[in-house]
Amino acid sequence: MAMDTGLGQTRLNISPAGGAARGAGVGLDGVARGINADQGAEFRRLLEQATSTQAPRATVAGVAADKLKFSAHAIDRMKSRGISFKPETMRDIEAAVKKAAAKGSRDTLVLAGDAALIVSVKNNTVVTVMDRAAMKDNVFTNIDSTVVI
Repeated sequence: MAMDTGLGQTRLNISPAGGAARGAGVGLDGVARGINADQGAEFRRLLEQATSTQAPRATVAGVAADKLKFSAHAIDRMKSRGISFKPETMRDIEAAVKKAAAKGSRDTLVLAGDAALIVSVKNNTVVTVMDRAAMKDNVFTNIDSTVVI
């Protein structure tokens, strides 16, 4: 995962691990294996940040009003289809999910430009992402709302 900042914009690019050996990672003893110490320390910092207990967040219709999460499946689809979102598009997608939550939606289809996202509103999680080519001739089921941005 890399973050590219330039011209006042930030774009999150998710890419496969750069050449790390299979089985590389941090063991249960906290020792980095197959990666350098800087990567191990960065991983540990991110893991602690992600798992730290935080104060309760505000909710919208019972849904946490924090950042939208992406499932592993959605991240895989974004990687394989070369899909990324600019920060302003991410804000629009998050606003669309909040609108769906306010209307009582459980699962919504968000149409954002040439991308479609299936979002579990209850879990505030993007379940899958597809581009226009993958949308063609597709039937979207088990959704109770659609938001076009």
